[in-house]
Amino acid sequence: MVFRKLMAAFGAGVEVDTVLTNATVRPGEPLRGVVNFKGGGSDAKVEGIFIDLTAVVEVESGDNEYKTTYSFLRQQVAGSFQLASGAQHAQPFQIPVPWETPISAIAGQPLRGMRLGVHTELALAGALDKGDLDPLFVAPLPAQEQIIAALDRLGFQFKKADLERGTLRGSTMPFFQEIEYYAGGRWRSHFNELELTFITGPHQVDVILEADKRGGFLSSGHDAYNRFTVRHNEHPGAAEQALQSGLEQMARKRGWF
Repeated sequence: MVFRKLMAAFGAGVEVDTVLTNATVRPGEPLRGVVNFKGGGSDAKVEGIFIDLTAVVEVESGDNEYKTTYSFLRQQVAGSFQLASGAQHAQPFQIPVPWETPISAIAGQPLRGMRLGVHTELALAGALDKGDLDPLFVAPLPAQEQIIAALDRLGFQFKKADLERGTLRGSTMPFFQEIEYYAGGRWRSHFNELELTFITGPHQVDVILEADKRGGFLSSGHDAYNRFTVRHNEHPGAAEQALQSGLEQMARKRGWF
């Protein structure tokens, strides 16, 4: 359980405590919690409570790069009510985590470079207080986990992960995740680096691979792409087989196999 406290001082001095009962979730699962309030020195009208899922995204603009935040789900969990001076109020909530939510934790450890979080927004007397971004850890679905584990077995070494602004084919998100690896094992002679992207839905995961290929004799390197689909109900080995096939197809284009 994660305890979160933000102080909302609107003159009424309302205190807000948000408790997430499952700070680690998977895409498609519900995020549950309770927003607790304690009234301040005077009565106050709470006009609404909102839960906002937010991601920190990297934006390229010309030669410059900067980071900004995107809200990818904002849901009202309570309407208006009167909060008496000193009174306490608890509002439970349950909101669906979108299928396309990027991964931010693997094997219980935060994924370096990723920052997802939860804001609790309180509308009070015409003002809107948005608390600090508290971490939200999103674990991979089984198919995603199988792809990540297979890359590890094949010798690829994790480099970093981030979110890039843009919408990919088949996606509804205004950003996409890139999980970057250094090539390893037998793939080191074919690729420099590999980027992995998931586009996830309720029935399947589309996997996008982008490899920075090494140059051949009298030729320079270039990027190679592959995209394949793994359904959630396929047997555990299907994801690794599809990954292996995708890597070989990218390498085969230069006659390495």
